[in-house]
Amino acid sequence: MTVAGRHDPFGIHGIIVLLTGLGCAFCLIRDYYTPEPGADRLSSYYDEPIKAGILLALIWALIGMFFGDWVAWLLAYPQMTFDADWSSFGRMRPIHTTGVIFGFGGNALIATSFHVMQRTCRTRLADQLTPWFVLVGYNLFCIIAVTGYLMGVTQSKEYAEPEWYADIWLVVVWVAYFALYLRTLARRREPHIYVANWYYLAFILVVAMLHIVNNLALPASLARAKSYSLFSGVQDAMVQWWYGHNAVAFFLTAGFLGMLYYYLPKRAGRPIYSYRMSIVGFWGITFFYVWVGSHHLHYTALPQWVQTLGMTFSVMLLIPSWIAAANALLTLNGAWHKVREDATLRFMMVAAVFYGLSTFEGSFLAIRPVNSLSHYTDWTIAHVHAGTLGWNSMIIFGAIYYLVPQLWKRPHMHSPALVEFHFWSAIAGTFIYVFAMWNSGITQGLMWRAYNQSGTLAYSFLDSVMAMHPYYIARAFGGLLFLIGTMVGVYNVWRTIQAAPAHLTQTEQPALPGSPQAAPLVGS
Repeated sequence: MTVAGRHDPFGIHGIIVLLTGLGCAFCLIRDYYTPEPGADRLSSYYDEPIKAGILLALIWALIGMFFGDWVAWLLAYPQMTFDADWSSFGRMRPIHTTGVIFGFGGNALIATSFHVMQRTCRTRLADQLTPWFVLVGYNLFCIIAVTGYLMGVTQSKEYAEPEWYADIWLVVVWVAYFALYLRTLARRREPHIYVANWYYLAFILVVAMLHIVNNLALPASLARAKSYSLFSGVQDAMVQWWYGHNAVAFFLTAGFLGMLYYYLPKRAGRPIYSYRMSIVGFWGITFFYVWVGSHHLHYTALPQWVQTLGMTFSVMLLIPSWIAAANALLTLNGAWHKVREDATLRFMMVAAVFYGLSTFEGSFLAIRPVNSLSHYTDWTIAHVHAGTLGWNSMIIFGAIYYLVPQLWKRPHMHSPALVEFHFWSAIAGTFIYVFAMWNSGITQGLMWRAYNQSGTLAYSFLDSVMAMHPYYIARAFGGLLFLIGTMVGVYNVWRTIQAAPAHLTQTEQPALPGSPQAAPLVGS
């Protein structure tokens, strides 16, 4: 479970926690004797944590995508590494997944949930300390996880989970996040709870449940970075994929649908096409998704009826998923001219398209005969990255390009041309990556099941590995294009923040008690 080698992971992580605590204490003590802020601060939204969350998301995007492209090149050219344990594929790959999914995606979800919750509830965050505790605590968890991977510390799970003490800390942070969300909703001045808050709340609540159950473990010692899972064998596999696919459902889908349902209508200047569709989609996704994890375990020791149950619900899941995607695209009726002219809105539109495509592919791949061809191949990698690059990353960048000028009081991004460049670099990188892995995966599946006239396998496994080489080069190149686009986007954000203050006023009215209400909600 834990390969510490000459390192002391527990001690190193203790130093990281100590330094983080001292830094937080310094920030609190530094302003202890400053005058008490006036009551007028309560008349405006609390946007400072949102700004910090956006910047943290972009930092993690650079880290996660850099390591992702590095390990992609390693698959094509294994010699592109160092003679050091930390630079092995097995240690760098979870840095990519954690950095992109939890660092980039998680910080974006936290930041946008703070923004959407305040605007749709027309109220300020419930307090000023908890948002910072959630942000700092969450990123401390990500740092502990990533540094642990470099030292070989994981729980040997599919998603390379960090060790027990990091898991306990994340539970504390996540409970504080959930409580903050509920407290702010309880203070709302808008009687109606906009649908984006339904999705964000489902994301927060179910991820807590998934994390706790999947990471039930017994520490080998309270002074060691080592633990033993309470599950074993096929039960451990079932719990792992119950967690894994519901992390896709509620972290990478529900939370991002909350993002989509707010920022796409706001940018398009159009109301949601059908509020009823959004609610039907919510309950369909919430109910169906929790049953589908077993489709990852076709042709294993898992009972046949459990496999069939997962396959059936996976096919049924296509209905609420396409309801959500169609609802987003139909919202653009009357605003398609803006899609042509506005790269920020185009990010969001493409995200909705890729969401619909990747959910269709997911339901298709869950069918047992199809899965017999795709399982263990790069087709799965293509499917995952069609979702993470085309759906999750695109909506994040669209939301960031919408938020940054507003939060930093700028009329627009520093360079609209760079936003255009980022869009086309990202879309080109996504298509190259996904098409390369589609071809690679289907080729692998066909080679592995090909027999010659004598009834033996026509190709050895090494033959299939050699056949993947050109596809792996294309995959790494596509990832490089996406990384370059992200670097350009980060530069554009930085220049926007550094620009001289503009003379425009805040675009959304503060939530003053008894004052005229803020701009109307974008729901029907």
